[in-house]
Amino acid sequence: MNGNPKALEVTDLTVAYAEKPVLWDVDLEVPAGTLMAIVGPNGAGKTTLIKAILGLIKPAAGQVLIRGKAYAEQRRRVAYVPQRGSVDWDFPTSVLDVVMMGRYGELGWFRRPGKKERQMALDALEKVGMHHFAGRQISQLSGG
Repeated sequence: MNGNPKALEVTDLTVAYAEKPVLWDVDLEVPAGTLMAIVGPNGAGKTTLIKAILGLIKPAAGQVLIRGKAYAEQRRRVAYVPQRGSVDWDFPTSVLDVVMMGRYGELGWFRRPGKKERQMALDALEKVGMHHFAGRQISQLSGG
């Protein structure tokens, strides 16, 4: 990757369900500072790959590094918003509210996000080109 630091490095990743491999020997490098998309048909393993990267499912083999470290050491730097299947999308909350939820791990028990967290969430939305959706209800976004 031309000496650029890697935001994500996946090496020889194999994921199996009931001992049947669904992903095998996956290699992936994402340079720091880049945006990427995982695209493919239904059932191709996109969600499985994301879950393996996040440690939500255990790979049968391989390694995942985020900024050169295991996910467990970097989990406070990574956010994940699942698709429709596992979220109550009728709950009345905005896109900004959902992004701010990523800060709850840093706030501690019974603390609510303040101006700092709101600005961090707005900055994150700006970074991915979604700032104009900040006030929209989460249920009004597509699952993709």
